Amino acid sequence: MSLAGLSFTLSLAAAALAAVTALVSYDRIRPAVVGTCTAISGALAAVAGVAALTGQAFSATLPNLLPLFGVRLELDPLGGLFVAVTGGVAITAGIYGIGYSGQGLAGRGVQALVPLFVAAMLLVPAAASVSTFLVCWELMALTSLLLVVAEHRRRTAVGEAGLWYAVMTHLGMVAILIGLMLFAARAHGDEFAALRSVADQLSPAAAGTVFVATLIGFASKAGILPLHAWLPRAHPEAPSHVSALMSAAMVNLGVYGILRVGFDLLGGGPRWWWLLVLGLGAISALYGILHAAMSADLKRLLGHSTTENLGLILVGVGAAGVFVSAGARVLAGLALTAALLHVVNHAAFKALLFLSAGSVLHATGSRDLDALGGLRTPMPVTTAMFGLGALAASALPPGNAFVSEWLLLQSLIHGLPASGAATAITMPVAVAAVALTAGVAGATFVKAFGVGFLARARSAAAASARESPVTMLTGMGLAGLACVGLALAPTVVVPVLTGAVGVAEPTLDHSAVQGAVIMRLVGVAGALSPLFLAILVLVGMVVVLAGLRVAAVRRGSRMRGVRREVRLWDCGAGPLSPRTQYTATSFVEPLQRVFDDVLEPESNVDVTHLQESRYLVDRIEYHRRVPDRIERAIYDPVLAFARGWGRVGRRLATGSVHRYLGYGFSAVIGLFVLLAVTR
Repeated sequence: MSLAGLSFTLSLAAAALAAVTALVSYDRIRPAVVGTCTAISGALAAVAGVAALTGQAFSATLPNLLPLFGVRLELDPLGGLFVAVTGGVAITAGIYGIGYSGQGLAGRGVQALVPLFVAAMLLVPAAASVSTFLVCWELMALTSLLLVVAEHRRRTAVGEAGLWYAVMTHLGMVAILIGLMLFAARAHGDEFAALRSVADQLSPAAAGTVFVATLIGFASKAGILPLHAWLPRAHPEAPSHVSALMSAAMVNLGVYGILRVGFDLLGGGPRWWWLLVLGLGAISALYGILHAAMSADLKRLLGHSTTENLGLILVGVGAAGVFVSAGARVLAGLALTAALLHVVNHAAFKALLFLSAGSVLHATGSRDLDALGGLRTPMPVTTAMFGLGALAASALPPGNAFVSEWLLLQSLIHGLPASGAATAITMPVAVAAVALTAGVAGATFVKAFGVGFLARARSAAAASARESPVTMLTGMGLAGLACVGLALAPTVVVPVLTGAVGVAEPTLDHSAVQGAVIMRLVGVAGALSPLFLAILVLVGMVVVLAGLRVAAVRRGSRMRGVRREVRLWDCGAGPLSPRTQYTATSFVEPLQRVFDDVLEPESNVDVTHLQESRYLVDRIEYHRRVPDRIERAIYDPVLAFARGWGRVGRRLATGSVHRYLGYGFSAVIGLFVLLAVTR
């Protein structure tokens, strides 16, 4: 057995051992044992994924495990990439969960579900048949749903989030089922190899139906508009290490499904497929980051940021498909390399951000940025880790997301001369969308970090916060090291991605980026050295700080060594209080005004007067809400329609047995009449 097969098998065994241990071990040791086994499972999965990326194949058939079709597993470079990413996130989440599980999450059920969830995510990219894929996908959905509602007794919002997630994920499952079953029916078999062999025999209508149906299901899992409504609800309400697994690993499998079906099984397809993917990605990126900027809930902000980053990944995937259809193979390879690199980068910094947000929640009991602040002194490690993740998510150098977004922009900019009117129109719009998204992301994470961690505490809980346990800090530290490594040495990762690029589209140029220290684009003009750029930024910071220090020393010498401490500038009003600081709401108010027509915020001012006189004001309260316009336009009418039919159904259910028998008799007679007319 190859290294990939051995490591993957041991990884699943470690996850199974963790689940069994959770059911039989004592309460006192359960989180430590389960977290350790989950981290080991993740480490073995990462080894298996890297081995598959380097060309070590793995396949297995278990004919008796599932009725009719059995189980077929195969790990190729494309699946290996997503297995490696999932394993890496599982390492950090497993170690972090040891300390975080003290928040009422140490029960047998919740502890057993975490490794099962990890195992299901590992099995999805290794599935080699339709039946195996669907079973693993459903297992992933069910385990994640149960983890989302783990704290339903503590917060009422958890139940609503779980309901949204259950409905959306299973509607997506139905769409995937329809698409893959139609494909398998034409192939007269459910193995992926059989599907590949008949892809060129499908009519354009059949192939388009398969692609669109599966795109709906996979886009739902990735949180892409307009199927994103569950994500900003479910991710914040899940336990924080589960949020990291969902946002940094699970949503990536939606991208995997689009790549596997669109490129690998269907063989590429016409240009309109990929223009659709690119358009959905660009809209999702912009819409997601705008709502993240407006959010004052820290974990909800990160959930909207996930929609943004998955949108950017789909921009790269869609651009690669467009370039393939236009015959620009080099640009297609560059765009797909950028998309896959952003999958890795997003997994690293989003895991770090969710774990850091969980550390804040663990210490303060609050996710409200308006009630936080002042965490820098009592929680220095958490503050540093969130700052590192915020830098990465802002796509600013030397953050790791800067590299993948730079590669994406290079592919889009060089794609401007590509043939076709659609490409000539689409690429400039995509460039503008990516650039605007990066700008708003910078403002969003400046708000999150500055308001949430710096200045003065705005609540008693923030003022009394204490640093998190060592295991939680270790999990965050590992994610932070991954961010630093990817920022300084992406040239170690990029060459490994060529195998995954080749599986997605064998005709692409596999060497889109070359170089050990300097990343040089092959076939187009462009070069970047992330390491030199980071050194330049560091040197610039040192020079500025040294200059300020020298100026301060000279000024002190002129004042004969007298050092005075004075109060901050306060306009003569006395010492500043926490109420005078920017809140998350006030910080983004100018940005909200710019995008008023897009967001349509709802504001309300409540003025309470003194009882003695209506001219004297006792209290003023300002409320602002930024509703989801897509949700209001699409989901609200559907829900209203469903409620209306529910009320009609309640009128029909009177409790009369005679009436129910009449319903059944009428249905049978109607069926007979239909058969008589149609035959």
